[in-house]
Amino acid sequence: MSVIQYILGALLIVASIVMIVVIILQEGNQQGIGVVSGGADTFFSKNKARSYDAFLARATKWFAIGFVVVVLALNIIAFFVG
Repeated sequence: MSVIQYILGALLIVASIVMIVVIILQEGNQQGIGVVSGGADTFFSKNKARSYDAFLARATKWFAIGFVVVVLALNIIAFFVG
């Protein structure tokens, strides 16, 4: 194995662990409960774009994209190196 494969493998492990942690930290989707209890139009729900949950959702997307790119790079290198 080449040095680049070791580096990409380490990046893949780190991206996997970070993505798992970010997904676990996200809050569950409970949209229907707010309608029943009357809490659907709270200040927090109106400003969700600036909230911690929105940050975690964006982080999940970016780490997933990075994960896919690293996996593709590893597969291309493995195909051509042998």
